[in-house]
Amino acid sequence: MEPSNPASAMSRARFRFFGRLGPGLITGAADDDPGGIATYSQVGAQFGYSLAWTMLFSYPLMAVTQGISAGIGAVTGQGIARNLRRHYSPWLLRFAVLLLLVANVINIGADLGAMGASLELLIGGPHHVYAFFFALLCILLEVFVSYRRYVTVLKWLTVSLLAYVAVVLSVHVPWATALYGALVPQIVFDGDHAMALVAVLGTTISPYLFFWQAGEEVEEQRREHWQRLGAHPLTAGHQLARIESDTLFGMGYSNLVAVFIIIATAATLHANGITQIQTSSQAAEALRPVAGEFAFAVFAGGIIGTGMLAVPVLAGSAAYAVAEMFEWPEGLDRRLQDARGFYGTIALATLGGAILTFVGLDPIRALYWSAVVNGILAAPLMAIMMMIAMNPRIMGRLTLPRWMVVGGVLATAVMAAASIGFFVL
Repeated sequence: MEPSNPASAMSRARFRFFGRLGPGLITGAADDDPGGIATYSQVGAQFGYSLAWTMLFSYPLMAVTQGISAGIGAVTGQGIARNLRRHYSPWLLRFAVLLLLVANVINIGADLGAMGASLELLIGGPHHVYAFFFALLCILLEVFVSYRRYVTVLKWLTVSLLAYVAVVLSVHVPWATALYGALVPQIVFDGDHAMALVAVLGTTISPYLFFWQAGEEVEEQRREHWQRLGAHPLTAGHQLARIESDTLFGMGYSNLVAVFIIIATAATLHANGITQIQTSSQAAEALRPVAGEFAFAVFAGGIIGTGMLAVPVLAGSAAYAVAEMFEWPEGLDRRLQDARGFYGTIALATLGGAILTFVGLDPIRALYWSAVVNGILAAPLMAIMMMIAMNPRIMGRLTLPRWMVVGGVLATAVMAAASIGFFVL
């Protein structure tokens, strides 16, 4: 018998681990969409390294919130909107879905605009046409590629986030200062710092991610022919552990990349006196004279890659919510003829966002109003998710453990404060 190869065994273990990752990884990576990149770039450009700690602060809040949404989908076998329909006021459901749909379409428009502008920076040409091309490509992939293959595509697109790690490695970074900013909170009580904190939290903890991850857990059950976890609570431990590790890794990956974006822009833009960045493509363009062609090209290419991941998640989360509200057949594992309403919502949301790029939509105003709507929706929806996850009539014996109750209440309170701060500041 030949001795085992330790390197080969480690490679197989890494492959198995990556294979077990799914909804959590994709959800976390989609959070670093072009709008998020613009926010993190502005934080790095304006404040240098001093607010990098906000990503460490937001990580447990984001992880526990997404863990709750994933648990609701896995335990009940239904998405958040369908649970709202079954157990709460229909007016509450309609209000939540309407706001989600409006915010997602605006966000899709902003992301497509940033992707088109980034491709224009790289090769020239009309950015509006590029934005429409990306919209059509996202629709075709989401509608006509099988769920199993499409999830694989989305998982590989998460690798595009490593572009921002490459940017950091290509420029000079004073690592002692950068690590201090990432690990030690530096709290300044003024309007600019407070607004930046609100923007980071609003970008990091977004309602569309709740609907998406819950819906994807339901998709995974269908694909693997699993029963909902609430039907067999005594044997649910393995799947709950998978959800926990997937979510912790996915949100950690998302926030780590955000730290690298802040460090990259702090080391280049802030260090050279460029303190105002309004879009992700503007951040890429500003890098060219101070960090060189490689950093510029990698940053711009990363915007396109993350947009290709985020736009389908935004459109898909809207489709899950709308289909569940009207009790239409839903799911990326279904054929087009079996889920016309679901896929129609994906197409309309994506094309609606693309149309916004043609009507002279100001990307900054688009991101602002998207943040406003998300701010209105986030904290109340998180409170509703807490009520669902703590209700034994819905969750059976798999209601939230005490530590998740504490974490969820804290996350909801922080987001409520951030939402109020958004309107007050």
